[in-house]
Amino acid sequence: MTPRPPFPPFDEASARKKVQAAEDAWNTRDPERVALAYTEDSVWRNRDRFVTGRAEIVAFLREKWDRELDYALRKELWAYQGDRIAVRFQYECHDASGQWWRSHGNELWEFTAEGLMRRREASINDLRITEAERRILGPRPESEHGALIPLR
Repeated sequence: MTPRPPFPPFDEASARKKVQAAEDAWNTRDPERVALAYTEDSVWRNRDRFVTGRAEIVAFLREKWDRELDYALRKELWAYQGDRIAVRFQYECHDASGQWWRSHGNELWEFTAEGLMRRREASINDLRITEAERRILGPRPESEHGALIPLR
């Protein structure tokens, strides 16, 4: 197990770093890299799916990014306390037919002392958009780290 700083208990600065690190990793769309931030027995609820352990996380993410093309994500710190962080996020992608989507969601995260996520719960809603309505165009430039995500 490789520790993943920053470590709990989180303060505002360390929570923001953890959120940005997660956003950066997910924007690579590399399931194996993303899975390393989770414990070997991490448990997830993602919409209506339940996932347990890194192998299932990798399989889930492969399937997700095979379906959600040109995926680009923004995360925003919502709250933190001790070993927990809450985020809100939006991502955009298109499906195989070319239909663009913006997905809005909230996540609850719980971490080990080594900074690995042991629990992730995500509630997500999808909104059909046109390509002209897109506003998330690839990974966030460093100059925009910490910027708030507009609701609409």
